[in-house]
Amino acid sequence: MPSKQKNTLEHTDTLIIGAGLSGIGAAYYLKKEHPTKSFVLLEAREVTGGTWDLFKYPGIRSDSDLHTFGYEFKPWVDNKAIANADKILDYLREAAIENDINRHIRFQHSVCSAAWSTDEACWHVEIERMDTGERFSMTCNWLFSAAGYYRYDQGYTPEFEGVDKFNGQLIHPQKWPEDLDYQGKRVLVIGSGATAVTLVPAMTDKAKHVTMLQRTPSYIMSLPSADVIANVLRKLLPSALAYRLTRRKNIAMSRAVWRFCQRFPKLARRVIRFSNKRSLPKGYPVDEHFNPPYNPWDQRLCVVPDGDLFNAISEEKASVVTDHIDTFTEKGVRLKSGQELEADIIVTATGLNLQAFGGINMIVDGKTVEMPEKVAYKGMMLSGIPNFAFAIGYTNASWTLKIGLLCEHLCRIMRYMDRHDKSICCPELPSPNMPTRPLLDFGAGYVQRALSKIPRQGKDAPWLVAMDYNVDIKLMRDGPVEDPNLKFYSSASEQKPQVHTRSKALEEA
Repeated sequence: MPSKQKNTLEHTDTLIIGAGLSGIGAAYYLKKEHPTKSFVLLEAREVTGGTWDLFKYPGIRSDSDLHTFGYEFKPWVDNKAIANADKILDYLREAAIENDINRHIRFQHSVCSAAWSTDEACWHVEIERMDTGERFSMTCNWLFSAAGYYRYDQGYTPEFEGVDKFNGQLIHPQKWPEDLDYQGKRVLVIGSGATAVTLVPAMTDKAKHVTMLQRTPSYIMSLPSADVIANVLRKLLPSALAYRLTRRKNIAMSRAVWRFCQRFPKLARRVIRFSNKRSLPKGYPVDEHFNPPYNPWDQRLCVVPDGDLFNAISEEKASVVTDHIDTFTEKGVRLKSGQELEADIIVTATGLNLQAFGGINMIVDGKTVEMPEKVAYKGMMLSGIPNFAFAIGYTNASWTLKIGLLCEHLCRIMRYMDRHDKSICCPELPSPNMPTRPLLDFGAGYVQRALSKIPRQGKDAPWLVAMDYNVDIKLMRDGPVEDPNLKFYSSASEQKPQVHTRSKALEEA
């Protein structure tokens, strides 16, 4: 669409916030589907890669297979399907180079605020250069948030009693010191999620002993790091075909496992327990340390490649303690049971601080956007916010599966607008009284802590945030762009978007 901007600010058709997995993917689809449109990626850090460059802790890896976590347009050809961060970074950066995306990226550019003007049919975006502190503005027709879902500058650490007493090193994985020496040290990892179960076996190579302290167990499953079928197919078939077949296989398998856990939670619990028991030493207290009080997939199921956590426990290089912290001490932590765990290094793998859209301040026609009043449309746009899209992936499958679909759908929306000479696109609630519920049906602590600060979802499509790839295929790839809930306008004079404001009293948890 031709720009309607009348001032001298630099203008681009689409401004992408973030040059990580989602941002690079969005750039690829824009280049492919709209080669004549301009776009710019703004990245607050000095390099691409997002999460995979930010975190530096030992053993950092994916907890999804790279045949589905990777892009649909770029085959994953490594023999390891569950890969470490360095290989994932190489893959992402190769994708950017191969598709000439790097020249569109501006590093150390942080978005501070974004103000939509219906009269001008564009966003005014305020940007700060992190290296100089300079502030300036750009305009764009579309704003796309690929900033992820958590704060990059700060992880979550609960308030522990007596933490100042501890004489050793206290570290959060999000701020990992690259020069940390843990050779021969006693390491205590607080937490039981994906980060903790990755750290514990990875640190046993040098540490004297590693202990994982958890309040509540998590579901943990061992999976082979190599996908034998994928590796065989790649030898017999062209790379692209082998990748497509493997991707379909893995999507079907992960979807089947999730549906099985949802439909038969008690049986799923028994299957996981049986697998854990087989992987641990005879007589190990499985029910104490690996038997969560919730059902499988109420929180994300943790994957350990080749059973590395269980192997570390069996070899007595690592141990698990399930208890509550009473207080930190000079030598470690004292538990509610009275037991004291001594440590030289304590790692608080206690989670993330969830943050919507990089925490930028958004304004629509002079009114500050209150995120809890907004409702997600198809899991990619927000009610009452024109020409804005965001990338949030699945919680029960590979993140990138959803990113690819929503980027495709956004490109279809843009094509529809071009064909019909529309410059404004805005999801609008059918009624300000439409019942809603939390955006994410997920029991993880970092999600629960933030639900009151983020948008919500409806109870039916297109306001439902689907967590099923096949459902989204029908909605986003095969379904029409035209929808009574999605309004298009040629100009402000035709009709301004109606911004419904929800009352919190009407929201249904």
